[in-house]
Amino acid sequence: MKCDLNEATRVQIPAMELINVFPLNFAFFWGWQKAKNPRSSHMGFGKEGKRRRMSGAGKPDFFYREAQRLGFVARSAFKLLQMQKQYKLITPGSSVLDLGCAPGAWLQVACQSLGPPKNGGAVVGIDLKKVKVPSMHCDARVQTVCANVMNLPRGQVRALSPQQKGFSVILSDMCPLVSGIATKDAALSAELGMQALNLAVGGAALVQSDDNFQVEGQSDSSSSVQNDGGVLQLGGHLVIKLLESEDVKEFNQICKPLFRKASWLRPKATRSCSREIYLICQGLR
Repeated sequence: MKCDLNEATRVQIPAMELINVFPLNFAFFWGWQKAKNPRSSHMGFGKEGKRRRMSGAGKPDFFYREAQRLGFVARSAFKLLQMQKQYKLITPGSSVLDLGCAPGAWLQVACQSLGPPKNGGAVVGIDLKKVKVPSMHCDARVQTVCANVMNLPRGQVRALSPQQKGFSVILSDMCPLVSGIATKDAALSAELGMQALNLAVGGAALVQSDDNFQVEGQSDSSSSVQNDGGVLQLGGHLVIKLLESEDVKEFNQICKPLFRKASWLRPKATRSCSREIYLICQGLR
């Protein structure tokens, strides 16, 4: 799709100011989209692929067009932009871990949120697929790793952080290949969410969990590492994507004692046909 602006103009637009520049435009476009086609599945654990870039009757929506215009590789960038505006999760010098980083839109926003390179900081993305670091909005502080988060030891993940001290922000946008069966998809999503939580806080996630909360497919091997520390630093923030179901309430109960604040967010850029919702956990105790 061709942009209305030339390349030079597009590069000069400060993307992080988009929400401030177009607040009324966003309000107009939010909520008007009505899905006419069934949801297509994600590829692997990554974010939305090309098949999910079209909405409604196959026409590009507002967020897709803005992503193209501003140089983001996917419309999902606006989800993290909204989180940044509301919660200020990433600050200059932060160390960010992006789980399910394909195709790289959150890598772009995370790096941009760090500020200029002189501020320091780092962004590490992990995905089942090999992800190339986007050329726009990213710099040498961004790296990607091709690995299965479900089988990745915490020690190896911690080794990817600056000075191996862990990460100050962990973003999980992992989503399973959806089957169309709501209960099954929700269970698989909860399993990925629990893995992200365990990776972040270690055994505390299991200790604090509700006895009635069970994640389908969770292996007994997780209990063998429950005494290992997580890779999220004290005071750090965690974002977990889940599919709406009865089980998501249990996640809130698990996270409340572990974090200073836990709240839910359905980003405005979320498609109307999607059941995804994000748990925003701030300030690891």
